[in-house]
Amino acid sequence: MERENSPADGQACHNPDVVQRTFVVQVDPKRAPEFELQLQGLGYEIRPAPHAFFSAKGAGVVATLYRSGKFVLQGGDPEAFAERLQIGASSAPVSSAASASDSSASAATLIGSDESGKGDYFGPLVVAAVRLDAAMRAKLAGGPVRDCKQMSDESVLRVGAALRTQVPFCVQRLDPPEYNALHAKERNLNPMLGALHARAIGALATPGMRVLIDQFADERLMRRLVAPLGVELEQRFRGEEELAVAAASVIAREEFLRALQEASQEWAMDLAKGAGEPTDRAARRFAELHGQEALGQVAKLHFRTTEKLFGTSIYGASARPAFRKYKKKA
Repeated sequence: MERENSPADGQACHNPDVVQRTFVVQVDPKRAPEFELQLQGLGYEIRPAPHAFFSAKGAGVVATLYRSGKFVLQGGDPEAFAERLQIGASSAPVSSAASASDSSASAATLIGSDESGKGDYFGPLVVAAVRLDAAMRAKLAGGPVRDCKQMSDESVLRVGAALRTQVPFCVQRLDPPEYNALHAKERNLNPMLGALHARAIGALATPGMRVLIDQFADERLMRRLVAPLGVELEQRFRGEEELAVAAASVIAREEFLRALQEASQEWAMDLAKGAGEPTDRAARRFAELHGQEALGQVAKLHFRTTEKLFGTSIYGASARPAFRKYKKKA
């Protein structure tokens, strides 16, 4: 189904509207056990975090102490909390920043948006948008977040799940039945993809905010779709080089992989990623088990795979549209 992505819908959108501040301070890593005991004594929940001694949550504050000695405090008044933990003269403040809900921080905030499933015969089309302020970009820099194409599926699933707990994000998803119905009307993927990007961005953006999209079509398409949002839009190839877009690519791919796993379990067979011989074998097997008429429940029927294997297309032999490939400008 198409996901509208309210918090009740699997937390597919996470966009806190309360003003939070981030305070980053450098401490001696040897003090990690001391801080952990203090936080436990205050009743904070201690949990693991990537590249960190621990992360603690409670009383409106999230405190994460990284192995580098960087202590990231997030909450309504993180400086006061730092004083409570007796982080004082021996520690060096690194930064203090308001979240994106504070208009003074808008210029330092970036929304990145990316998609997954566009080249996969089976599974949904997914778009994710992620909003990062300067403090969160500093926190994620040098960590495991990168273009999902450079990551294993296992890493994508692990890092994507972790990102969902740390960053404001929104996921928009078209499952195959809705995808096929819409594509049969549009006969063009780009407007469908653009609409998903615009909805995901719109859930996170405020006027004047910077937005970066990994370019997939004529720039005029996205400029028109996001114009009502009043954002500062940039589109460029290899957008995943920017951390916000890389994070969006990971969450989008994680959503896609989980959806494909769920469909494989529901239909009692492995549905292959991509488009190639493994996909062809899976499509033949699916048709044998469930009938060719059910293929539209799990696959994007306009792919050449359908016509190649079964001699039919959702458009009919004479109605197949001519697709124009968008080329990078010289």
